[in-house]
Amino acid sequence: MASAERSTQPPQRTERGPALAEFVIVCLCAEWCGVCREYRDGFTDVARQLPAAGFHWLDIEEHADDLGDLDVENFPTLLIKRRELVLFYGAMLPTPSHLKRTIEVFLEQSSDESREYAFSNVERQGWQEDADLRRLNAVSLGELCHQS
Repeated sequence: MASAERSTQPPQRTERGPALAEFVIVCLCAEWCGVCREYRDGFTDVARQLPAAGFHWLDIEEHADDLGDLDVENFPTLLIKRRELVLFYGAMLPTPSHLKRTIEVFLEQSSDESREYAFSNVERQGWQEDADLRRLNAVSLGELCHQS
């Protein structure tokens, strides 16, 4: 009787496309910011490489009234959500490859792993409770800003 050999390789995830559709990535920038203007093309390139995700460019000055009490201190500030879960909120180096790698790491997580990650420390727990961050979803962003 032949025995099946166990692979030492981790199983390949085949649900990348469907999982990617659960993600919303928002760049919170300002038109007056030179770094933001330089980063925009790279952000758009990452959006083209990952078309199933929702990428949005949100000018914080143009939409200040819609952002509530969100505090953007540095540019670019990125918001990465999986469904209703905030996985990342903060300044990120304006390097498109860094953004892409961050998204790829989140894609490696199952939904349960993303939920565990989202509540894994006090800062992330606070993101989940922030009404302004919760309000920024695919529907509201579609009404507010340009989709990349």
